[in-house]
Amino acid sequence: VQLAESGGGLVQPGGSLRLSCVASGFTMSKYVISWFRQAPGNERERVSCIGITDGIVYYKDSGKGRFTISRDDVASTVYLQINDLKPEDAAVYYCAARYGYYCSGYGSTYDYEYWGQGTQVTVSS
Repeated sequence: VQLAESGGGLVQPGGSLRLSCVASGFTMSKYVISWFRQAPGNERERVSCIGITDGIVYYKDSGKGRFTISRDDVASTVYLQINDLKPEDAAVYYCAARYGYYCSGYGSTYDYEYWGQGTQVTVSS
């Protein structure tokens, strides 16, 4: 079982990134996928989630209007598009998988069974 993130990097404020999370070793279509992030000295926080259908999504308030999550179950991949990046978005971004249907109520790291290794997002001019 593996989740592999990619797409992070150094971006100027106002720029964009698309993060990818590729799943292997399990049937991703049966799992809720969330993106978490962790900045130095901070707890890991959930920033977005997608249920087993595209209609079930969650965004942290600070990401609404800037983050877009989507999934391609054929490719076993979940994407997080981040626009208008801000310095406070800088963190290591992790994807995580939970067997189930909904995003609601599953905002804790303890709710998730599988984790990736993370991809670094740096926002700086």
